[in-house]
Amino acid sequence: MPFQLPTFAHRVFRYRSTRITSEGLQFLIFVLAIGIAAINTGNNLFYLLLAMMLSLILVSGIAAEYCLRRLEVRRHLPDLLFVNTPVTTSLVVKNRKSRLTSFSLTLSDVGGNPFLSPNMELHSLPPGVSRVLSYQLTPICRGKLRLNGVRISTEFPFGLFTKRAFYPMEDTLVVCPELQPVNDRLLRGLFAAGYEQAVHRRGHGSDLYNLRLYQAGDDSRSIHWPTTARTSQLTIRETEAEEQRRAIICVPTSVPMSHDTSFERAVSLAASLVQHLTRHSYSIQLRLGSERSSFGQGEAHRLDLLRMLGLCERITPTAESMQQDQEADAHSEVDGGGTVVVIQAWSDSVGETELPWIRIDGALIPGAAHVA
Repeated sequence: MPFQLPTFAHRVFRYRSTRITSEGLQFLIFVLAIGIAAINTGNNLFYLLLAMMLSLILVSGIAAEYCLRRLEVRRHLPDLLFVNTPVTTSLVVKNRKSRLTSFSLTLSDVGGNPFLSPNMELHSLPPGVSRVLSYQLTPICRGKLRLNGVRISTEFPFGLFTKRAFYPMEDTLVVCPELQPVNDRLLRGLFAAGYEQAVHRRGHGSDLYNLRLYQAGDDSRSIHWPTTARTSQLTIRETEAEEQRRAIICVPTSVPMSHDTSFERAVSLAASLVQHLTRHSYSIQLRLGSERSSFGQGEAHRLDLLRMLGLCERITPTAESMQQDQEADAHSEVDGGGTVVVIQAWSDSVGETELPWIRIDGALIPGAAHVA
């Protein structure tokens, strides 16, 4: 059916492209010269040489096409990326052809958001064999990093043309802010406030939390023998969880475009605090403008907070947005309790070189925004 021809051609040639190399250009000029000489002289040797050279071009195109056909590509990526932190990314390519080997393959990852993957060389790929190729991926800005696919090219067999094939393989990664060491003055103020905001509850520790009667399934090592002997009833000693502290990290997002650099520093500082406080068993809540997370601990909660910071966006200040930031800051203690850390990226009364500035439970920590 004639109307199916454009669809077939689109499907076949959509992800194919051919580029002539410098050697190929010289070869074509030589072919043109031989063709002109054959027409002008009528010499059969020139016609024979011209036919051989044209056949080399045809063989080059067919061989390159077969090298790029029936390849299977998979990409292995980490869960999270961080700005200016290199990670190892792997591409697994497999030759699904049953008999033919693919030669002289060059692979590169294709994506957006100023992304550049180095070229990875593969001299030969026998039929049914897989190869793993790795490269260092270093994001330069936070947000979403989109990888669209893998481009495979070859100059086999004569190096006259570069044949390219694009294998679509979309992946979207979240690039988190850069993690940096935090100033000791900020940590001292935070830990001092954190001990005052400790949540006393049952858990693993050494201090006494409660005494209660023994129940089926209780650990016999927790029996409090002095009380048991005095009351003639089995009594269990419950301990208090150690250093169960809560922290609220607030980052107002209403920031002018002129302070975009300060906003990025504030987001990076918030990510560094999340990383540090998680290691000290804090229960953390993150507030980005009107968006807020729940309180939580552990590795899974840390990853969720880092994703939030990686995807948060600066908005142009308006009367409504600034009022929302002020209300969120004013009600932070009432809503969740715990130590409140406000990382402010913009203020009319603070110079650009001093930003971002930090308040812990309302007290300004001067100079704490700078890394150690």
